[in-house]
This record gives sequence, C-alpha cells and structure tokens, in this order.
Amino acid sequence: MTSLLNALNAGKTSLLTNQKSIEIVGNNIANVNTEGYSRQRAELMQIPAVNFGDFFIGQGVTVSNVTRDYSVFINRQLQDKSIEYGEETGKSGSLAELERIFNVSEDNLATEINDFFDAWQELTANPSGQVERDVVMQRGQLLGEAFRGITDDMDTVVSNMNTEIIGEVDYLNEKIAEIAKLNDRINLIEISGQTANASRDQRDLIVKDLSETLGVQTYTDNRGMLSVQLPGGMPLVQGNLAATIKTVTSGTDVSLQLEVAGSTLDVTLDNLGGKFKGMFEMRDVFIADLRSSLNTLATDLTTAVNTEHAAGYGSDGVTGRNFFLDMATLLPGEVPSRNVFVTIGYASEVAAAGLSNAAPGDNENALRIAQLEVTHKVAATGDTFDNFFSQMVSSVGIEAARNELALSGAEDATVQLQNLRDGYSGVSLEEEMIDLIQYQRGFESSAKFLSTVDEMMNALLQLKG
Repeated sequence: MTSLLNALNAGKTSLLTNQKSIEIVGNNIANVNTEGYSRQRAELMQIPAVNFGDFFIGQGVTVSNVTRDYSVFINRQLQDKSIEYGEETGKSGSLAELERIFNVSEDNLATEINDFFDAWQELTANPSGQVERDVVMQRGQLLGEAFRGITDDMDTVVSNMNTEIIGEVDYLNEKIAEIAKLNDRINLIEISGQTANASRDQRDLIVKDLSETLGVQTYTDNRGMLSVQLPGGMPLVQGNLAATIKTVTSGTDVSLQLEVAGSTLDVTLDNLGGKFKGMFEMRDVFIADLRSSLNTLATDLTTAVNTEHAAGYGSDGVTGRNFFLDMATLLPGEVPSRNVFVTIGYASEVAAAGLSNAAPGDNENALRIAQLEVTHKVAATGDTFDNFFSQMVSSVGIEAARNELALSGAEDATVQLQNLRDGYSGVSLEEEMIDLIQYQRGFESSAKFLSTVDEMMNALLQLKG
C-alpha cells in the first residue's frame, strides 16, 4: 500500500511539472514578438529518493527554477555597438542640414564672393560709371546677406538640436527611474529564491535604449541590482536610487546637469556617450569650428577691402572711408559674420581712384580691390577667400561621408548582434512546438499512470474487503 502511495505521489508531481512546463511554453509562444523577451525554460530536478526497505524509492520530479536564455557576452557586445550607433545617429541629422548650408552648387557664399570682386573688376573698365558703382554696392550688400544667411541657418541647426536635447531629457529620466524601480523589484523577488526573468528582460531593454542615447556603462552587484553610470563615471542608478538629468538654458545655449544624492554636477562632453555625445560634439566642436572659420573669413575679407578702400578716393575726392563695417568696432558678443554691412551710402563714395584729383579713368584703387580675390591670403590658413570657404565646404562633406559610412557599419553590426541575441535568447516557434508536444505527452502519460495506480489501489482495497 505504501509503495502505491509513493507511486501516486510521483505521478502527481509529474503531472504538475508537465503542466507547469506547458504553461512556460505557452508564455514563450505568447511573447514571440515581444521586444527584449528572453525565452524561458523549466529547470527540472528529481525529488530526492527515500529509503524503503532494501531500496531507494524515487519521489518524482519538480520544477526547481525557471531560467531565461541569456548571454552576458552577446548583450555586452550589443550594448557597446548601440553606443557607437547612437553617436553616429546623433551626428547624422545636423550633418545633413550642414551639407545643405555648405553646398557645392553655384548658389553659395563662394559665388557671392566671386560676384563681389567681379563687380570691382567691371568697375575698373569704367571707374566713373554710375551703374558700375551701384553694382559694387549691391554686390557688397548681397555678400553681407549671404554671410548672415549661413549664420542664421547654423543657428537654426543648433536651435533644433537644443530643442531635441530638451525633449529627450524627460524621457531619459523616466527610463533611469524605471531601472531603479526594476532593481528594487528584482531584489525583492530573488531574495525569496525565485528568478525575476520578466523584470530582468525589461531592465535589459531599457539599458540598451540608454546605451544608444547616453552611452551608459553598467555592472551588477551581488544583490542582482544594476548600477548605471555615464561614461565619465557619474552615477545614474545605484541600487534603487535614481539620479535626475536636467537642462540648463543660458541664452540660446543648453547644457546638462546631474542631480544625485543632493549634489548638482555639470555634465560635460567627456561624460557623455551615444546619441547625446554625437549631438554635443557636433554642436560644441564641429559647428563651433565652422562658426569660427566663418567669422574669420568675414573679418579678414572686410578688413582687407576696408584697408584698400580707405586708401583710395571716391568721385567726390574724399578718402579714408571704409566700404564695410569695421569689425574692430563690434561689441563683445556680436558676431562678425552677422555684421557684414556696406557702410557707404552713395555711389560717389566708392573709392575707385588712386589719386584725389584723379582723371575720370583712374581705376588704380578699384584694380587693387579686385585683385584681392587672388592676391590676398587669409591669415589663418594662407588660402585665398574662395579656397578658405572651399575648405569649410570640404570639411562638411568629408565628415558627412565619414558619418554615413560609420552609421551604416554600426547599423549593420547592431542588426547582426541583435539577430545573434534573438537566435540565442529569442523564441523559436518550431522549438516551442516540439517542447509542447513533449510536455503534452508527458502530461498524458502522467495522467494515465495516475489512473493505473488508482485502479490498482481500488483493486487492493476490494481484496481487503
């Protein structure tokens, strides 16, 4: 009788174990399309046998744990590639806009520079001509508008980037706080001996997102809690405590600060990775260099023209006039490329002559100004005005091409690693169907076994009666 009771207990454990295994398979099938889900498996363990007379009798089977298919190596590689992909993504949008601004078509700043000096060249053929003098002044005004147009366009690119940064921060803070909550939940579940598979999957998915955006680094402590920090070491999550990122706006500039444990820390470019690093690097380094070069070009060109113009004479016999606004008179904070303005108001003030009592055909000064296009060298590089701007256009084109290639490579690598992760941790419906049939057969066999033991017990009881 005792042996039949042991058999009945073994059959019951088998029935329950196969039922639980079927439930796990069903959960896998239900989550086949769930992003970040890791396939779960029932870990089966036999119940220790007991000594019964001269034999050890088995006590059946139990589900000792429910594990998930997870590879630390693959996920770490995926996290690293997500950082690289995010950084290039952060640069691509602004580079596309800069390519439009610094284009290689005929309608760009270089064209306006050429047209301006061509107008002076045409003036040399008829230095006393009213029309030619008017054209020189108009070309100077159009040149100033071209400088201001590029400056405004770059301001728009920076403004759009700042708006995007501000918009992303609230979302990032939600994700950072969610990791802290998941840490707490995982700790509470696993301290009781269970495995928090679903919460760990959710946490991994958020970390991948934060890696792409902020380039975060992670490590797990002995309690299963994930510590998250910025590349420079600033902590975002420690245990169940989350830091907060906030934006600080000063004029048109936007910077980041981190509020953690009652302290406020400035987040610099060295503390960032991923998309934010790409955006801040474009804004604070690449675009800042373009601004500086454009200001250098504006200052150098207007100064060179003013120097020659002030040495010549207008048709009214007056000398010492600047053609453009003197950049040395700008107040701190004023941008040279935004202040390229023609300061003479009349055609008679155009200093084409080299002598005060010049004859109508005196074009000496107009000729010197026209030759500046090819003779003057920008102090910063030793290039002509045209070549200096061409270098700016070239730098944008080269960086855009590099970004396109790097983005494509990072995207391909990320997709490959994601496929590798899905192959290792994802749900395969074919495998689940095989497992489902296996556990179904096990369940049916256990039920048949229990039915047989029950019949035997009934027969034994009838014998005793």
